[in-house]
Amino acid sequence: MPETRSVFAERVAGGYFLDFVLDRDKLARYGLSVDDANMMVMTAVGGDNQTTTIEGRQRYGVNVRYARDFREDVDALKRVLLPLPSGQGQIPMAEIADVKLVEGPAMIRDENGLLSGYVYVDFDTSKIDVGSYVERAKQAVASGVTLPTSYAMSWSGQYENMLRVQERLKIILPITLVLIFGLLYLNTKSSFKAGVVMMAVPFSAVGAIWLLYLLGYNVSIAVWVGMIALMGLDAETGVFMLLFLDLSHDEAKARGQLRTTGDLVEAIIHGAVKRVRPKAMTVCAAFIGLLPIMWSTGTGADLMKRIAAPMVGGLVTSFAMELMVYPAVYYLWRRKEVPTGPATVGPGGESAALPAVGFPT
Repeated sequence: MPETRSVFAERVAGGYFLDFVLDRDKLARYGLSVDDANMMVMTAVGGDNQTTTIEGRQRYGVNVRYARDFREDVDALKRVLLPLPSGQGQIPMAEIADVKLVEGPAMIRDENGLLSGYVYVDFDTSKIDVGSYVERAKQAVASGVTLPTSYAMSWSGQYENMLRVQERLKIILPITLVLIFGLLYLNTKSSFKAGVVMMAVPFSAVGAIWLLYLLGYNVSIAVWVGMIALMGLDAETGVFMLLFLDLSHDEAKARGQLRTTGDLVEAIIHGAVKRVRPKAMTVCAAFIGLLPIMWSTGTGADLMKRIAAPMVGGLVTSFAMELMVYPAVYYLWRRKEVPTGPATVGPGGESAALPAVGFPT
């Protein structure tokens, strides 16, 4: 695969091990136990701390074992003497055990109780994401490698972490949306208003996806974290837009200026356009705070950029589309409360109704 940088298969390095194979029948004949034989091997060959010397504030263990001449080869080890428990003498190790060198691995790895070996794979993350790479690698391995019977292969590392986080996101994302909708409903006391604010989520996804595409970022856990944070920012900007629309509508209604749809249009324009500055300031404050992250180059910058990128791109499109879509949706909702045409005053002071006007684009 062209995206692969390197592949390193871990090789199992073997080595020699010294085994003392005890003969239990001979041990019983001499009145020795397995623990007695093992203790003699440990003290005579490996050494055992008998006491500790104190020299000022320093402590030194006193280790006792046979001299090197008595333990430097297998034949010498076979002549290691073991005292009999009855005190009637000593016997060599060869009388009760078979001392031999055997080959074996320096380290044994296991997964789920089965022996395992590792193959380390590194690839270019700027060209492909982890999930796509592993899916293609699985196909490449399946077409060229036939596993023997009783062998199994699994993909771990970042891919395994990604799968685990994906399963969590399947729970976290719906919970996040439900919590945001619930908080909006508690604030507005209207399911329609809460639903209108939630429209910002798909609006912001447009800018987030486009910016990720332009920067060449693949979908990752950091990107999803940025998406979740973007939902909170979207709800904030949506609440501001709805708040000013409601304020403008209520002020016009209190002054008696909502007699026709034309008056409603004027009130909505006043709330959406003429009060755009505080809404723009709110978005710009969050936007400017995120921009330094996009130019950062220090430790962890790659991760932070992928968290900030969805929020930067999403804020731009959500703000622009909220200015265009929210007022139109708000108009369609509120127009049922007023007559269908703008009022005009006749020569005698009577009011007449003109045909209904559409919301200006």
